[in-house]
Amino acid sequence: MQNNFLPLNTRRFQQRAQVETPDTVYWDRLAKPELLKEHNTIDYLDFSPCDPDNFVLTCSVRVQIFNLVTKLVVKNLSRFQKTAYGATFRQDGRLLAAGDEEGHVKLFDTTSRNILRLFKGHTAPVHRTFFTADKLQLASFGDDKAVRLWDVANEKVVQTYEDSHTDYIRAGAMHPQAGHMFVSGGYDGKINLYDTRAETAVQRTLDHGAPVESMLFLPNGSIFVSAGGSQVRVWDLISGCRLLTMMSQHHKTVTCLRLGSDGRRLFSGGLDRHVKIYDVSTYKTVHTLTYPNAVVSMAVASGDQAVVAGMVDGLVSIRRMMVDSTPSHLKKISADRGRRHGKGLMHPNNTQTVDHTIKERVKGQGLKKFDVLLRKFCHKKALDDVMAAQRTQKKPELVVAVINDLLHRKSLYRALTDRPDEVLVQFIDFVCNYLGEARFMRTLMMAASTILDVFERQLVAYSQQLMEALERLSSAVQEEVKLTAELMQLKGAMDMLIGVSMDCGEVAHKPTYVETKAPKMQPSPAAEKYVVLVE
Repeated sequence: MQNNFLPLNTRRFQQRAQVETPDTVYWDRLAKPELLKEHNTIDYLDFSPCDPDNFVLTCSVRVQIFNLVTKLVVKNLSRFQKTAYGATFRQDGRLLAAGDEEGHVKLFDTTSRNILRLFKGHTAPVHRTFFTADKLQLASFGDDKAVRLWDVANEKVVQTYEDSHTDYIRAGAMHPQAGHMFVSGGYDGKINLYDTRAETAVQRTLDHGAPVESMLFLPNGSIFVSAGGSQVRVWDLISGCRLLTMMSQHHKTVTCLRLGSDGRRLFSGGLDRHVKIYDVSTYKTVHTLTYPNAVVSMAVASGDQAVVAGMVDGLVSIRRMMVDSTPSHLKKISADRGRRHGKGLMHPNNTQTVDHTIKERVKGQGLKKFDVLLRKFCHKKALDDVMAAQRTQKKPELVVAVINDLLHRKSLYRALTDRPDEVLVQFIDFVCNYLGEARFMRTLMMAASTILDVFERQLVAYSQQLMEALERLSSAVQEEVKLTAELMQLKGAMDMLIGVSMDCGEVAHKPTYVETKAPKMQPSPAAEKYVVLVE
């Protein structure tokens, strides 16, 4: 009987840094990287909105559309005399725009690879081009310190914002819902907000503090993010472009920004070979991806199907999300084999069935003093031993484990009956100190109820010290009840806001224009006459 008594099972609580979060489990499902090699720096990457298996890669004088599954080139758009920059899809995936070193902006048909429009006006390389939310206009950001807005149908410039920056403009972003608003970021460290309806060109100018490399809007359009230097800054458009927060998780220049998980996660890639993933609700880092070289461009497929990163040496890393993250059959076989051939176990060669298997007893940890006392049913002495001052302060989980065991034995009441006032006061103070911790709350609430039972059934006069301890216990319980009521009120308010946003979500995310099937766009005369000269 004595040999079967095991030590008291004390719950082990992991440290905060070692806890696996849902984000780490989710992003660890990304498979090992599949690599492609180009001959120059990967300038820009973008996934097709209509076909998530295709992504466009801008490198040197070529714009290539790759298939995510086969890793092969689907279409090769090589109609560039000099280096191409920033090829991006339109929202419907039918058109693709790219700038080049000549200062031209070219509009391609993704089905026929023809140049449909050729926009001329910049006097320096154009590094970024983006379509407006209504898909009717195109914005270009150039090294000539100018931003131009083009009409896609007429191949004419609508508005020109010159000298809005004092250095190269290498970043920009279009408002996802309002086609008349966009932002630009330059190497002068300034961020400009534009509204095409207003008489004043630049509505507001902000200071990022470093050359701006990348920008984007969150899906609701009320917040935009800028990256430059080693910082990522978040701005609130609704409250006058107020700086919400600043994230400095990179120790080198941040080069690219992307959104994932339907806008709930923010990606930032940098020259420090890391891609940081942030939760947009808290702007805290939830995961980190590491790459073999400096990351200069990045794209995330819809539904997090894949994360593609382009590096400075021309390497392209493709990491696809594994649908089934359960261990493979081979791993299961290896694990079973390891359990069968454990230490000290002998397996017969015959296949006859046996009634039972005798397992070797593993020598465990020795019994502590309170374990021995619990085995002897000395409940009061076991409680006195574990309630020592050092254990109540440094190892409260041991005290809670003994209290929980006494509750299961229905012996806590007897352990607290006919005890000196000093012991009861010490026990009550321990309950008051740790009642607010979630891991101990259930056990300590039952212990507090037992204390009241002890005092209720002993109709004797109590000392002033004991009455003060009971008042402290009453105050602690009332504080927990008050906190619970406040949390329930907060939960009700949040449920109402979430319900309203879900009811209005479909209306809020719908574009303000009417979707009509337009006729197929034909190349303009300037686009038809454009010829690439081969030296």
